[in-house]
Amino acid sequence: VQLQASGGGLVQAGGSLRLSCAASGRTFSSNAMAWFRQPPGKEREFVATINWSGISTLYAESVKGRFTISRVNAKNTMYLQMNSLKPEDTADYYCAARGTGGIYSRVSGYSYWGQGTLVTVSS
Repeated sequence: VQLQASGGGLVQAGGSLRLSCAASGRTFSSNAMAWFRQPPGKEREFVATINWSGISTLYAESVKGRFTISRVNAKNTMYLQMNSLKPEDTADYYCAARGTGGIYSRVSGYSYWGQGTLVTVSS
């Protein structure tokens, strides 16, 4: 079972990036998934979560209105569209999946994790 995050990079403030999280080894179509991030020298924090069907989502206040989480179960892939990026969005971004289908915003609720993809926003 593997989650592979990709799409990070260097972008100027105000720019956009789209992160992808591809799952392999099993299907996650019945599982809620999420994005977390870990800024340099800080703890991992919640960014967004999406339920198994994609109908229900939840965002951290700091990204609400700028980021959009989505998923395509047929492709076993989740996305994070990030617009209007700010320097404070700089972090390693991690995708995760949990054992049930409902949204959840805490690190402890997720059993499967991908490696991080680094997003750097320059001012």
